[in-house]
Amino acid sequence: MRAFILALTVMFLAAAPAYAAPPPVEVVHTENVQVGPYSVKASFSEWPLRAERSLDFTFLPDGDLTGHEGTLRLVGPSESGPEERLARHPRARDEWGMDIRALPEEGLWKLEFALDGPKGPGTGVLAVPVGPRPGPPAGLVNGT
Repeated sequence: MRAFILALTVMFLAAAPAYAAPPPVEVVHTENVQVGPYSVKASFSEWPLRAERSLDFTFLPDGDLTGHEGTLRLVGPSESGPEERLARHPRARDEWGMDIRALPEEGLWKLEFALDGPKGPGTGVLAVPVGPRPGPPAGLVNGT
């Protein structure tokens, strides 16, 4: 019976890393954008940005989310995404963010913010360049 309990304990201890919290977002670049009366820190887990490369974005208005709400629209060189409500990042709970998002094409992208908070409503835009996708050209990968 002792051997069984010992084996069970070792099994749970070996599995503990699988139950650990996900790693925090590693920020490698930050930009500041003025959104009406608010200064917003936009952070990125990859820089420079590359098309089709997954990354995390986090956003923090004036040091804290208290009393703020907002939306974000990603506008690419040839497409505009839907307006999305800013929500807490799943691994950076004290900031808004997008988890593992990829921008599908190369070119200048705009992050269009609309915020409301203690100082009233505001809008602002952050333009970010997105380089070509990493790796071989898409045609070679797709066999065309």
